[in-house]
Parts: sequence; structure tokens; C-alpha cells
Amino acid sequence: MIKIKVFCFSFCNAIFTFFLAGETRTPAIFGNNMVLQQNHKNPIWGWDNPGQSVEVLISGQSHISKADKDGYWKISLDPIKASFDSATMTIKGSSLLKYTNILVGEVWICSGQSNMGWSLGQSDDKDLESMSAKHPNLRLISIPQLGTQEAQKDFKGQWEATTPETAINFSAVGYFFGRRLHQILDVPVGLIDNAWGGSACEAWIPRDRLKKLAVAKPYMDQWEKTEKSFDFSKLKKAYDEKLKVWQAKAVAARKAAKPEPAGRPRPPRNLMTGQHRPANLYNGVLNPIIGYGIKGAIWYQGESNSNRAHAYREVFPLMIQSWRDLWKQGDFSFYWVQLADYQNEQNEPVSENWPELREAQTLTLDKLKNVGEAVIIDIGEGRDIHPRNKQTVANRLLRNALVKDYGYDLPHQSPRYKDMVIQGKKVTVTFDHVGAGLYCFDTREPVGFAICGKDQKFVWAEAKLIGKDTVEVWSDKIKEPTAVRYAWMNNPVCNLFRKDGSVTLPVTPFRTDDFPMITKGN
Repeated sequence: MIKIKVFCFSFCNAIFTFFLAGETRTPAIFGNNMVLQQNHKNPIWGWDNPGQSVEVLISGQSHISKADKDGYWKISLDPIKASFDSATMTIKGSSLLKYTNILVGEVWICSGQSNMGWSLGQSDDKDLESMSAKHPNLRLISIPQLGTQEAQKDFKGQWEATTPETAINFSAVGYFFGRRLHQILDVPVGLIDNAWGGSACEAWIPRDRLKKLAVAKPYMDQWEKTEKSFDFSKLKKAYDEKLKVWQAKAVAARKAAKPEPAGRPRPPRNLMTGQHRPANLYNGVLNPIIGYGIKGAIWYQGESNSNRAHAYREVFPLMIQSWRDLWKQGDFSFYWVQLADYQNEQNEPVSENWPELREAQTLTLDKLKNVGEAVIIDIGEGRDIHPRNKQTVANRLLRNALVKDYGYDLPHQSPRYKDMVIQGKKVTVTFDHVGAGLYCFDTREPVGFAICGKDQKFVWAEAKLIGKDTVEVWSDKIKEPTAVRYAWMNNPVCNLFRKDGSVTLPVTPFRTDDFPMITKGN
């Protein structure tokens, strides 16, 4: 019997090897309907028999590579200009591949957590937006969620043209960003969505890089303990037993014509394959597309890192730099969304974690090249961490791209704190990037400022616009002010904007002090 099992295994293995032999393959990021990045030496790669010569042909180009000892091959295309004329890519190896309806234009990655993954079908005016989503030259592809410590080389997915049916489940921020870009530039656009709700920034970074970052040590230490002790099978067994008990009660209730019992047990989550474990998403949903020709990335994440906001000052720039280093495409553009206003409004100015995360995001502007921030402190929903107004989010991201990547002259930066001067009991605060000038929405005077003295206890302040870029701040309760804060709460009431005609961009939340952060060391 044992010999038969061995024989069957060997026979099946031989059949499996036979089917693999002579097969030319590429990862799913290449395929029908894909968009290639214009004016870029797009890498094309895949696998074949070791030593096999592979030829890639497209738009009059021919490139030849040879599979290495592991069967991996790679070529780089000559740059191609944007075109709505569909092209065909032929790959000749030990077998023949042919990909059709290929366009050349602009390619952007849409990444982050649930606010980037939030679909068009969950956003404002979903009916009108989905009904009008008819853009055959706007192409979409989504990466399935897979959390793992093993670097993945491929995934299950395919490029699709935008239709009401394909757009409805795609990232709303990504779709609105890509649609406007497509319409303004009048070139094809490709969008790659690999966002994962609730994901931690650390999950998007290679583990070896995280281990070298001192501020990430508490998170890494915690996870190493979890990895040693976590037993999913034990949790699953306990869940199954509880479920059986509950199901028996439910059957008895139905027979007695009574309501279903409360307390149905919830299935356990496997932390080892989730979106918080360090490097899980880097390996599972990012690695399979690293190297694909792109223009840049848009990012909406930070909620899951709010309790580690101080560490985010270094973790977030590390993530961006890691992606760039691994992509080997230079400092490609990277634009993110600052956290919106959320949770209950406070009666008094108190220290909270979301302002510290916003500050960490803003500080990244000064640490890296080719980056930008979309401030949305005016569109959040106190009771929902997911603002439905994804159109405004996408528009503010797009302004960064249009100015920095495509040469348009548009308002794109939110005003940022520049400096302050203390004169008696009043503080004069000056801002950069004010455009045509500062503007107060809804009321005549600025709202959202707080001020403190040497005791570091903040109170609400009065404020007044005294110039195009200047605000005067004071409080009768503070005779000798030392610091000013603006919109420095989870859900601040604030109304100061930059106004350029019909365009308004909110002032970036800030503080002038360097008092200890409540999230330091977390």
C-alpha cells in the first residue's frame, strides 16, 4: 500500500512537471487591457524553462532575454508615447503569450487602508457616479488581500476597462483621481488598487528595514511575542465548540417558535495572516507589482497608526523610501491624504492622538522629495471614520499631481504655519502657501485656535485676520502666551482656508510648541 502511494505521488508529480514544462508565464499585472506607463522603460518579466530564450514584441519593438537558473526572465521596453490606439504584446518562449487591447498612458497605485479601499458604491452620489462610469480608456486592476511573511510573485486579478459594473467596487478615491486625470490630460490612465482596510503602516514595510528603526522597536517586540505564542488552531477549536452550543440553542428556539438566541460567537481572526503584522502586506499585496512602470502613488492611511503617531514620523518616510528603493524607478511621486476630523468634538482644547498623527504626516513633506499632502480637516464625519465625500479627497490629491507631475499652474498646497511673534499678550502667526489670501468660512473671524502660557495649559483663543497671510491670536485668560495651536484635536471646529477664486484649501493643523507627545514611546 505504501509503495502504491509513493508511485501515485511520483506519477502525479511527473504530470504536474510535464504541464509546467514548456510554459511561458508572466504575473497577472501583465495582461489584456493593461496600461503601460508612457515615456518610461517599462520592465516586463516572467518565468520559463531555465535557459530558455524569450522574445517580447510590441509596437515595432523586439527585446530578447534568457531565463536564469530559476526560470526568471526580464526585459525593458523602449519608452512609448501615450496613445489610445490599442497595441498587442507577443511573448515568445517555450510557449506563446499574446496580450491585446494594451494602452499607453499614466499609471498610478492607489494604496493605504479602508479610506482608500472605500468603494465608489459606498460614497456620495454612488448612483450618479456609477451610472456615468463609462470610460473604456480608464483601466482598473485590484490586488487580492493576502497577508504573509513570504514574498509573493503573483496574484489573481486582471485589468478591466471602466464600466458601471467594474467601477462600483473599485476604490472611490482612486477612481475619482484617475477619472479626472484621464479627462484633463486626455490620455489613457491605469489604476492599481491594493489598499487593505485597517492596515498598519508597518505591514507595508520589509521586516529587515523595520528592525533597524529604533522607534519601531516596541511594535516589533510586541509582534515577536505574539508570533511565539499565537495559536490560531486553538482559537478555532474553541470557537467551533461555542458555535455548536449556540446552534443547538438556536434549533431548540426555532422548534419552540421562539426568537433566535443572542450571543452567536464570532469567528477568530488569524493575526498571522492579517493586515497588522509587520511586512505582511509588503509581501502579500505589494511585492507582486514592484517594478511595474508607474507615475506615482496616492496613499490614504494613518488611522491604524494613530496611537503610534510619534513613531509615524519615521515609520511613514521609511515606508515611502523603501518602496522607492525596491521599485528602482527613482523618487517617483507619492501623495497622501492627511487624516480627516473624526470622533466627538471636545469642549476644551485637550491633547489627543490624531493631531499628532497629522503632524507626523505633514513633517514628511520636509523629509522626502516629490511628495505632497491633501488636507481634509473640513470634510470628516464625527460618527464615521470613513468620510463619504471622496470626490473632494481625490481632487486635492489630483491638484498635487497636476502641478508637480504635469506642469499645471493651480492652487494645490494648503497653508502651513511659518512662524510666530509674541508681543505682550498677543501672538502674530504667519503662514506660507496662502495663495490669494486667508479666508474664514462661515464666520468673519478665525475659529479653532488655542493658546497657552508657561504652564502649558491651553485655552480657546480669539483670533483675527490682520493680513493676507497673518492671524493675530490672544486670550484674556493668558497674560504671557508661549505657544499657539490650531485645529489640534481629533475633531476640531476650525474654519481657516486659503482662497483662490472658487478654490478653497484648509489651513494645515499645527502647533508652535514642542511639548511632549502623548504617543511617544507607544
